[in-house]
Amino acid sequence: MAPVTIYTKSWCPYCSAAKELLGRKGVAFDEIEITGKPDERAVMIQRSNGASTVPQIFIGDRHVGGCDDLYALDGRGELDPLLAGGANVAG
Repeated sequence: MAPVTIYTKSWCPYCSAAKELLGRKGVAFDEIEITGKPDERAVMIQRSNGASTVPQIFIGDRHVGGCDDLYALDGRGELDPLLAGGANVAG
């Protein structure tokens, strides 16, 4: 399974929804809470090519975007192969 990293803030409902979807799929993930952590936030922005909202989600080395992007991948049937480590998933 590809490693998953999610940058979050504790009060963010979109972060909670993204974590809930990953949890339903049985996916373990690294959560990096960025509230009051400017250095972690700067890393997130750099890794995501300028995205400054949360959540920002990475599967392996691929930046998949935020919560809506994660759910869209799932809706298209592309999330499970990506989580499994499939390199040929469009995006």
